[in-house]
Amino acid sequence: MRVILYCRVSTEKEAQVSSLKRQKAELYAMAEHHGMEVAACIEEQASGYEIEREGVFEMLDAFSNHEAEALLVQDETRLGRGNTKIALFHQLNRLKVKVYSLTHNGELHLSESDSMVLQIVGIVEEYQRKIHNMKIRRGMQKAVSEGYDPSSNLSNQHLAAGRERKEFPIEEVVRLRGSDLTFKDIAATLRGLGYDVSKATVHRRYQEYISLEKEE
Repeated sequence: MRVILYCRVSTEKEAQVSSLKRQKAELYAMAEHHGMEVAACIEEQASGYEIEREGVFEMLDAFSNHEAEALLVQDETRLGRGNTKIALFHQLNRLKVKVYSLTHNGELHLSESDSMVLQIVGIVEEYQRKIHNMKIRRGMQKAVSEGYDPSSNLSNQHLAAGRERKEFPIEEVVRLRGSDLTFKDIAATLRGLGYDVSKATVHRRYQEYISLEKEE
């Protein structure tokens, strides 16, 4: 398992700097003990209540790019405090990142109250996404009923030979993807408009489109 080590202290005082070095050494030892491969070690001196930290952005980018599967911290407060902690754990959950801590000597377990808050945040986000998808679906249906023909915007028909390619509006896929919808959601939206496509097909065609755009 590839992991990222995250070490943080709040000030640049000598005692805090020593704590930073100790965190780093202990996390490396923990990774070695569990046979984990360290992809990166991030160290920073910043308040745990502050979410705009370069180390946080670096960490989230690495996980988004699938450079590692888990995070190692001394304890949950090293990642953040207050609302910042909840926001970061929520983001890590979305990225399906496991978090391990020295204090738990294994996978980190949040308190019951923190877990409840995360659950509520997840439920609210899910309903927001559903409402967003319904608005998009209703808008597309209205456009089609008024004469809009999505098939007129099809592209990339030359990229695959053999069996007949399923036709659907790739520009709409790109637009919906730009609105942060998942490929599963986009496929569901297209099926609601009469296009019998799977998540895998939508994802593959999107990647073809992006590759072609880069070449051009």
